[in-house]
Amino acid sequence: MQAEENKIIEFTLLFNKYKRRVYSYALKMLGDKMHADDVVQDVFIKLFEHLNSIQNRQSVQFWLFKTTRNEILTFYRSTKNKKLITNSVDISEVEIEEPLMLADEIENKELSKLILTELDLLNEDFKEVFVLKEYSGLSYKEIASLLTIDEELVKSRLYKARQKLINKISKLVE
Repeated sequence: MQAEENKIIEFTLLFNKYKRRVYSYALKMLGDKMHADDVVQDVFIKLFEHLNSIQNRQSVQFWLFKTTRNEILTFYRSTKNKKLITNSVDISEVEIEEPLMLADEIENKELSKLILTELDLLNEDFKEVFVLKEYSGLSYKEIASLLTIDEELVKSRLYKARQKLINKISKLVE
């Protein structure tokens, strides 16, 4: 009984530590809140089921992102659709701390929406590297390991993705 309680406590700590990053990755890759919720739920159910079999606790983050990536790929295969319609940001979801910062907050949301729109137009390889680095906070080494590619290729894809986004967004803003 004590072992089961410890497992639940450990799972809860891991869930609270990684849920936002895993959700962010799934949401940016899928572009749909409902599907991202489903993927994240499946990933954390699998984590709970396999928690005792993960030998190295430092590899939990890798395990989570690898499992999330596999779930996303499974979803893509099941829908046979590589691009999904992105849900627009609902203005009621915007939390504003001070009324004076309203214009800045709206401008940031608009820029973020523009980036996400342009990100969806990128090749999946570039998009995934960008999302893993910028939104999930993984290191080059972690991304390379997760995607089973060379670290230099990660850097190259990230650089190209950033350049493409900068060029597209600067043309739209002009």
